[in-house]
Amino acid sequence: MTDNIQDQIIESFRTVTGTMEPDRTSVLLVSADTADAGLDRRALAADSDSQWHLRRLRRLSHAIARLQQNKIAAVLLDLYLPDSRGIETFETLFEAAPLVPILILADPENEDIALQATRQGAQDYLLKEHLNAYWLPRLLRSVIERKAAEDALFLEKERAQVTLNSIGDAVLSTDIAGNITYLNKVAEDMTGWSGREALGRPLTDVFQIINGKTRKPAANPMTQAVQENRTVGLSANCILIRRDGVESAIEDSAAPIRDRGGIVIGAVIVFHDINMAHSVVKKMAHLAQHDVLTGLPNRLLFRDRLFYTVALARRHGRQCGILFLDLDGFKDINDSHGHSLGDQLLQSIAQRLLTCVRDSDTVARQGGDEFMVLLTEIGHPEDAAHSAQKLLAELIKPYNVAGEVFHISVSIGISLYPGDGTDSDTLINAADTAMYHAKDLGGNNYRFYSDDINIPAATGLRLSELKQ
Repeated sequence: MTDNIQDQIIESFRTVTGTMEPDRTSVLLVSADTADAGLDRRALAADSDSQWHLRRLRRLSHAIARLQQNKIAAVLLDLYLPDSRGIETFETLFEAAPLVPILILADPENEDIALQATRQGAQDYLLKEHLNAYWLPRLLRSVIERKAAEDALFLEKERAQVTLNSIGDAVLSTDIAGNITYLNKVAEDMTGWSGREALGRPLTDVFQIINGKTRKPAANPMTQAVQENRTVGLSANCILIRRDGVESAIEDSAAPIRDRGGIVIGAVIVFHDINMAHSVVKKMAHLAQHDVLTGLPNRLLFRDRLFYTVALARRHGRQCGILFLDLDGFKDINDSHGHSLGDQLLQSIAQRLLTCVRDSDTVARQGGDEFMVLLTEIGHPEDAAHSAQKLLAELIKPYNVAGEVFHISVSIGISLYPGDGTDSDTLINAADTAMYHAKDLGGNNYRFYSDDINIPAATGLRLSELKQ
């Protein structure tokens, strides 16, 4: 789990609980009894281990208003106040500030009510006859430290909960008897059981798995993990049957849960949908090989296809070709209308390009406003010229994007295998050079690569320099 997520949990926890880093020595006394107040002050003042800060309020309503300001480490509460009496006093205060530790101050005859308050959420109680420098400071430190430990445990459980709900795998756990103790969100979705519904049910009720080939119940991985005290994998061809009958192929493992003494007390099973995992892998592979904006193959995939096309052409004595396209003046459209509209125009151009080629050909985005077309098999150079003419005729038609009409022109360079090169890099560079020659001649046309337009090595110029 990232530090950012942890910080969000901590901040939300503090906001909800109202702790906001209280002063660990700030105590609120809620009592109308002046004698109690004097005893409390003397008892806390005599404590040499802590410098306590005691504030007294007489009415419950005033105490609730003060607690809303936070900064209180604990409350000393007399249950009998001018505006509230008995157990209702505690219940009202606890509802208003459920996460501030409360120590009940009680007369001996009201000890049963003080006990009732502790059962309902008070940290402890102290009989007023024991209000002295020995008991009061010790009890205060105890309730404050106990509450801090409870808060830390709650926060740790929240962190674990967020972590388990953030991972992509399903997680469920059982006790030693094989009854469900926990499901994360993914497990709920995959089994069709909510955590509340599944709690305490046998694993076989919630986690129904069969062998995909035999259709018979699969071996219970929890039982094996507990018996062998080790991590075990789910059986092959394992099918999970969701509560509504939907089936999904799953895989992963089960492991024993041990207590501090190493005794096995349950098991945890982690699993995921195989088909979904394969789908994610497939999607990631697609993204790695395709342009995000247009969905066309990117330059890496284009080079792969060109490599195999050249290899086949060499084996069968055939020709293939590359058309290198650059949009004339596209930068002006981006500058005057913004990149968002320019992106929409590029998407429209990509779709038109696809309508002009055969299924066996490849249209790719080289980057920016440059595209490439791989003609997998051509009989004569005229075939490549015909393809270029077809593209020019289609691309110069007006475009209606976001309510505006645009006209563009295209410069196309053509290189052919084997005449202009016998490897991918040479062919791409040749088509690139021919495209710039077409642009130098005014654009909106196409040119074949030839030695006449090649740049002599002696000039020291590179293609990248020519493009500037």
